[in-house]
Amino acid sequence: MQRQTTLTALLAAGADDATALHAPGGAPLSYRALRAQVGRTIATLNALGIGRGDRVAIVLPNGPEMAAAFVGIAAGCASCPLNPAYRADEFEFYLADLNAKALVVERGSSSPAVEVARKAGVRIIELVPGSEGSGSFTLAAVDGAAAAPSARGGPSQADDLALILHTSGTTSRPKIVPLTQANVCASAYNIVDTLQLTAADRALNIMPLFHIHGLMAGTLAPLAAGSTIFCTPGFNALKFFAQMAECKPTWYTAVPTMHQTILARAPANKQTIDANPLRFLRSSSSSIPPQVIAELEAIFNAPLIESYGMTEASHQMASNPLPPAVRKPGTVGRAAGPQIAIMDAAGELLPAGGTGEIVIRGPNVTPGYENNPKANSEAFTHGWFRTGDQGMLDADGYLSITGRLKEIINRGGEKISPREVDEVLMDHPAVAQVVTFAIPHDKLGEEVGAVVVLREGKDATDRELRDFLSQRLADYKVPRKIVFMDEIPKGATGKLQRIGLAAKLGLA
Repeated sequence: MQRQTTLTALLAAGADDATALHAPGGAPLSYRALRAQVGRTIATLNALGIGRGDRVAIVLPNGPEMAAAFVGIAAGCASCPLNPAYRADEFEFYLADLNAKALVVERGSSSPAVEVARKAGVRIIELVPGSEGSGSFTLAAVDGAAAAPSARGGPSQADDLALILHTSGTTSRPKIVPLTQANVCASAYNIVDTLQLTAADRALNIMPLFHIHGLMAGTLAPLAAGSTIFCTPGFNALKFFAQMAECKPTWYTAVPTMHQTILARAPANKQTIDANPLRFLRSSSSSIPPQVIAELEAIFNAPLIESYGMTEASHQMASNPLPPAVRKPGTVGRAAGPQIAIMDAAGELLPAGGTGEIVIRGPNVTPGYENNPKANSEAFTHGWFRTGDQGMLDADGYLSITGRLKEIINRGGEKISPREVDEVLMDHPAVAQVVTFAIPHDKLGEEVGAVVVLREGKDATDRELRDFLSQRLADYKVPRKIVFMDEIPKGATGKLQRIGLAAKLGLA
């Protein structure tokens, strides 16, 4: 497959009459129609004075229109998808920080983003669903005011920005991550190669489309392969298997908490699973316990491909390969696009088996944080981007992540990887989900805590779980506080949030 460096060129992969986008209860949208719509979208924005490099914030619900709007806007401008669940003060921050020139919302939107944009003088553009198929739309400026056409019109070039996202900002002000056309295209093709995607594949997209995982693996990679995307309104465990029956997917990608929710409902939906065999399942954005991988593979009778990604790398960095190549559960596989190395604190690269910071470099890696020289000086060393994750490469090049450097628990000088505690607790027959985290302590600095969700119909006590752990872990690693909950606290994209969890639970 020829690798393109712009989204307009990438979209040429799909056959004219092949289905690009589909949705529950909707009609298919062909690649011919999608490409024509992308051209119209760029022309409309250009006529409104918005062109290459200009930032367009997108606040739309999950679904085919959001997927199509992202692709159309990103092909000619810098797209800035935002979480529709944000409140007014969050929209105020992001629209200002992005220096957004326009905001795209659905017609009649009641989002607080509209009023924030109006006050800030940001142009409001409404998306009006069309009749050509799932994801068809037109754009119309709300105020109707005339504007001089953009001097930087037409499709974006390889070095122009395609996508701008913010880091999660769990411990500091969110950083702006600009990604070029070449960055996102490189990542899309990396995912296509890893998953061996072809035009015959059908992706069931349940990931939010304001997050790098859903935008890249859920949207751009399938389009780069000329295959079909079935766009849901977002993840709903109660509707997943009905969507599976309608879509007849060959694969889906999700975060581990979604996979675990699907797994809980899978036995009651075995008929649907058997009638719609998957080629593989994919997991990314946070670690998935090996026990969950084994259960998913058994019930779906398909391999689960765990991969490792981050916003600054336009998503995918490493991935376990498809069979018959060797998968190593507990690792995130081998480099799957960028180069990967392990670096010590002094900036020296370590040999296989050495534990240090995971670093990457390659065409999918951001050129650098925007307007943040301090962050860039800390993030880049000798041309390598420092991920902030701690890990080790084995002799075969498989990467094990031992923890997020900021998440490592420091209990009186003893360093504890929360993932290690997670994995041991997951072996207890009563435990369905777990997240280990740091609790501030006046003498030790930090103490170990854990949130546990029990399996339906199972019971366990704090003492029982701690006794179980003490047989397999050093005493200092055993949580002093175990909190039982019905659901693991998660962020907007379904990822576990270890940092700040103690404060959220009133334990800090």
